[in-house]
Amino acid sequence: MNEHLPVIINDSTLRDGEQAPGVAFALEEKIKIALALEQAGIDEIEAGTPAMGDAEIEAIAATGRALQRATAIAWCRMTRADVDAAVRTGLKRVNLSVPLSDLQIQVKFSSGREDVIRRIQDVIPYALDRGLQVSMGGEDASRADMGFVCAALLAAEEAGATKFRFADTLGILDPFRTHTIFRRLWAETDMDLEFHGHDDLGLATANTLAAVQAGATHASVCVLGLGERAGNAALEEVVAGLALIYRRKTGVDLSRLPMLAEMVASAAKRPIPVAKPIVGGAAFTHESGIHVSALLKNPETYEAVDPRQFGRRRKFVLGKHSGTAAVVNALHVLGLTVDQTSAGLILEQVRTHATKMKRAVGPVELREFYANVQ
Repeated sequence: MNEHLPVIINDSTLRDGEQAPGVAFALEEKIKIALALEQAGIDEIEAGTPAMGDAEIEAIAATGRALQRATAIAWCRMTRADVDAAVRTGLKRVNLSVPLSDLQIQVKFSSGREDVIRRIQDVIPYALDRGLQVSMGGEDASRADMGFVCAALLAAEEAGATKFRFADTLGILDPFRTHTIFRRLWAETDMDLEFHGHDDLGLATANTLAAVQAGATHASVCVLGLGERAGNAALEEVVAGLALIYRRKTGVDLSRLPMLAEMVASAAKRPIPVAKPIVGGAAFTHESGIHVSALLKNPETYEAVDPRQFGRRRKFVLGKHSGTAAVVNALHVLGLTVDQTSAGLILEQVRTHATKMKRAVGPVELREFYANVQ
């Protein structure tokens, strides 16, 4: 396997992310997000679906022209018409997607597996003749017969594709099955392998990491896990996991992740969940008295991840579960000193107020409690 090689990050925020219910990016927003992704070190950017029409084709083309280092990719169905639309964007790479599960083949094509192989053998060479580099996406591959997945993969490789994307379209996999699947795919082909996971069961990030550990060379992600239904594997979670757990390089500047998240959240009109890993407001915020007391002595006691790696800072808040160490520290920040007895009296006020108001205690209120005790 290629455990010493960098993992290529394919960001689909502008394509699959925009398919999230109610999300629509303006052209200026698409270009701004694409440039921010490039500046953060993203390798591949899935820029959109040309088959949507002239406006989308122009948006994809503009995005491609704006990029200097990252590669823009058009997402297409496995049809000649979609390839023709992709050619109009001026991009040189396409992902040609085709359903691999019997259910989706029947519903979408009213046909069977032989028809899928025929489409692969027809459309991929057609795209190559039009001057495009081709990746093949296996839609709903996680519900397909693995023997057929491998047959389709080999047909794509023989037709000239350079990468195969295995899509867990409905987010039904667990990391153990994902690892087993990618070990088999890795043994079957010399093509690059990519995992595209949805988060219906909350396992998209775990499945993506498992795929990489088993041989995937590419990880498909979206900023904030944006996407259809419960979304996709989150860019910030995947690259942080690869870097900090497995020591795998991705080329992504971790310190740019919070800015990226804020930009996409603003464009999508979706607030960042406060407890969102890495980029959420509470990700490096501490209240528990036991935790804060230990953190003040050694941050590693309750922080395995240094917030500075992500351009963040740890934050202590005062609430129902705070202890005297947190009170003393908070007062110190305000330039105030207090003995242990007074700190205990202030803590009682903090806990009472936080319980009543159901929120953290702010500096103005803390000054009032301090004055009460004094």
